[in-house]
Amino acid sequence: MESNVGRYIAKRLLSLIPVLFGVSLIVFFLVRLIPGSALQMYLGTQVEATAEQMVELKRIFGEDRPVLVLYVEWLGRLLQGDFGISLRTGREVLPDILSRLPLSLELTVMALLIALLFGIPQGILASLKRNPFVDVLNRVVGLLGLSLPQFWLAALMVLFFSGFRGWIPMGNYVGFFQDPLRNIQMLLLPSLAIGIGLAAVIMRYTRNSMLEVLEMDYIRTARAKGLRKRSVIFGHALKNAILPVITVAGFNTGYLLGGAIVIEEVFALPGMGRLALYAIYQRDYPVIQGIVLVIAAIFVLVNLATDLIYAMADPRIRLDDSGRKS
Repeated sequence: MESNVGRYIAKRLLSLIPVLFGVSLIVFFLVRLIPGSALQMYLGTQVEATAEQMVELKRIFGEDRPVLVLYVEWLGRLLQGDFGISLRTGREVLPDILSRLPLSLELTVMALLIALLFGIPQGILASLKRNPFVDVLNRVVGLLGLSLPQFWLAALMVLFFSGFRGWIPMGNYVGFFQDPLRNIQMLLLPSLAIGIGLAAVIMRYTRNSMLEVLEMDYIRTARAKGLRKRSVIFGHALKNAILPVITVAGFNTGYLLGGAIVIEEVFALPGMGRLALYAIYQRDYPVIQGIVLVIAAIFVLVNLATDLIYAMADPRIRLDDSGRKS
């Protein structure tokens, strides 16, 4: 079994190569369709340059060669672990991304925990209390959670909590290992803004899955044996009802990381998302390309982890000798 799991993980990791290659193609050529080149953004509207200076600037910004040649050169460096040099700061791209990645990952994990802690209990409660009023209320709350834009909710939180000293982390971010309590307090509101939408999704999936499982024969048998209600719900029903929720939570974790891009700007958090926005504003192509590749890699790895967790949670799922799920 362990060898099958190892083969499965190895195959999934190998599948990361074509995915990243496809992403690199798309992002490299797509970002260059944005109006205004990096050189134009650098010069602005007030700077005048001589013909000799323009030739040198075009060489520096890579505008003196065909785009396809630039892609091949960038891909060659990428295969050696070199993500390139920022066009604006002159620093290496990868260290800048890695220095901001922990904050973005922490924000994503906290948002996921909030979604699970709110969504699963509320979904269980909604499936047990089959009251028209409670059902309608849960549906309305779920629709609101799905409909409210994250950036709008984040802006409202900033306006509402701006009067509470220390709640809005504007310009004074503290790392987790420096002050854990302060760090969690500062990331709580941004995590809420990101996680509320997923909490609504998880609530609906948990409710529907629980309703389906509660009607199964083995649940009726457990009740007929005189088992306590708590044991039937958490020991039998939830154990099987949680499987679709695992899939939904894992699939949406990558989107939470993407949603952190805007939220970090609203709360002035120095994460990878804020770095991506500034890179887009400044047409800093190497930084944009590096961030998208890192997010794509994380997305694939999260999906792999979700499949493994799903196989551990459901004993009916096995991995065959070729490393495939069955």
